[in-house]
Amino acid sequence: GYEELPTAVNITWSSINFKTILQWQPKPSDYFYTVEIHGRTSDVKRKCILTSETECDVTDALRNVKETYTAHILSVMPAEMDNFEEPPFAVSEKFTPYSQTVIGKPEIKDYSQEGSKLNVVFEDPLTPYVFPNGSFQSIQDIFQHDLEYKLYYWKDQSSGKKDVTTKSHNFEVSVDSGKNYCFYVQGIIPSRRENRNGQESMVLCTSVGRSILDEYGTEVFIILAVIAVAVITLAIVLPVVLCKCKKAKKARAVREKELLNGV
Repeated sequence: GYEELPTAVNITWSSINFKTILQWQPKPSDYFYTVEIHGRTSDVKRKCILTSETECDVTDALRNVKETYTAHILSVMPAEMDNFEEPPFAVSEKFTPYSQTVIGKPEIKDYSQEGSKLNVVFEDPLTPYVFPNGSFQSIQDIFQHDLEYKLYYWKDQSSGKKDVTTKSHNFEVSVDSGKNYCFYVQGIIPSRRENRNGQESMVLCTSVGRSILDEYGTEVFIILAVIAVAVITLAIVLPVVLCKCKKAKKARAVREKELLNGV
């Protein structure tokens, strides 16, 4: 009967850019799980009915992203599904997508450094939710003015980091002309108490006026200097050696001639 079935433990919500996965333990044997999503003001939605897995994509059940939800994970036996007896279940922690989903990595689309200006253009991460025309909503579409972005930038091979904030999708900052800079972009929700900072984009660096010495450091300079000294030394020593060899050959020929005349 139901009373003998174990209930789920270690229930966790994992959510990035509003794609939300519910996970739990243990792996079932001789029974199944069914997930019910309960909202404060919304109808109960069932997901992953009679699953033998220990995770469930519940994104579609959380479309009202400002709603607060709990998940009931029911331990069920197929033969008992039509039975009026309530199956045992475990209840998750509360989850509000709007305040708890993690902001994913922005994608840097273009960047340039001209003179003393560094320009960076990026795009919002997309969510699984779509507009009526079928195009995916971005996190900017959902968060609106609650979302801002921060650009962190620093002089290449330096540890001094600066930052600037925008609510648009491009940055223009003043930098030292002729010097290379590295940077990354990060989404931020200032109104949140937790999970304020999103994931960091990949780090990119400009390459304005980058020389071999900038690229590889003093090691290349030392190697080039050693090669130059070797070439110069060879250019001086080789003619001297050849000259001595020529003189020695000439002297040997004279001695051989004198010996032949003496005979």
